[in-house]
Amino acid sequence: MARPLFVTPDDIKRFTAANGNIDEDKIIKFITIAQDTHLQNALGYVLFNKISNDIINDELQDPYLSLVNNYIKPMLLHWAFVEYLPFGAYIVGNKGIFKHTAENAQNADKTEVDFLMNKEADTAKFYTRRLMDYICANNNQFPEYNEFINGHLSSSKTTNYGGWYLP
Repeated sequence: MARPLFVTPDDIKRFTAANGNIDEDKIIKFITIAQDTHLQNALGYVLFNKISNDIINDELQDPYLSLVNNYIKPMLLHWAFVEYLPFGAYIVGNKGIFKHTAENAQNADKTEVDFLMNKEADTAKFYTRRLMDYICANNNQFPEYNEFINGHLSSSKTTNYGGWYLP
């Protein structure tokens, strides 16, 4: 089955702190990871697949189109960047694992990368909560959100962020 991307590498370069010269092949895998983990967890299997199929078949229409453009994309951009950050400086190849360095630059240490990841994750969590609040408030427009197929991930209607329980 084809796997659509809800956001593009260009979107991430444009709307996050990512530099415009990041290799697109390096970031696509992190978009996929963010979709499979964070987005599918928020939407649930049924709604996630409905939107995926609509994108593949070029049939995405409102209210799903608005949901993607106004709520899913902002959330996914930041989660994909969070997933990318710890791996951005590395290349895994046949001869080992290598770290990129630049002549006129200094590599960030783990503490600095962790700080960036935490800041980006805070933004991603904000957009995730916003997405879930919107879907819950407009539940009648997205009936797939409440559907459950045995053996598949249902939507996470509650989120625990740093000790706070948000119903």
